[in-house]
Amino acid sequence: MRSLAPLLIALAAPAPAIAQSNAETRNLDVTGEVPGTCTLGAPQLAAGPQVNFRGINGNALPIDQLVDSETLSTEPASTEIGFEAACSFPHRVRLESQNNGLWRTSERTSAAPAGFGDAVPYRATVRWASENLQLVADARFRRIAGDTLFVDRTATGTLRLRLEIDAGATNQRANAPLVAGTYGDTLRISLEPQQ
Repeated sequence: MRSLAPLLIALAAPAPAIAQSNAETRNLDVTGEVPGTCTLGAPQLAAGPQVNFRGINGNALPIDQLVDSETLSTEPASTEIGFEAACSFPHRVRLESQNNGLWRTSERTSAAPAGFGDAVPYRATVRWASENLQLVADARFRRIAGDTLFVDRTATGTLRLRLEIDAGATNQRANAPLVAGTYGDTLRISLEPQQ
């Protein structure tokens, strides 16, 4: 047994430190994904003149005086509103009128009396990403009317929408009087992926 004791002591003694001479490098890839998306903010009145519009009430844009009190035909109106927007991929802008003009919403009759108009045409122009899109809602027939603008790049900034109604514009002859009632249309603006 005496011969084992010195061997155990030799194993228990600290070994001298030896430095490693070959260092290792490891690469770690960090990844993330940005989904393709478009955002369109709430409408805001743009700076500049507003003609015959009261302003924005939520998502409604009321006209102050639709008809001239003497001629009973359409008063001119124009406004420009802006939407803060961004698209992280090539996209399209879709502009759509639900009624193809301002039509009577409270009364539904088959036709206006002779000599009277029962709808008001207008123009809607979109400016976005250095491109323009114009929709002419001519009020000839009550239908959905729309057009599309293709943008082959990402974009961010303010999408501008200009609305214009000409003096005396009706779906009958120019300067025809309008039938009494409430007139309206739903105008949709969409930013969406190209298909």
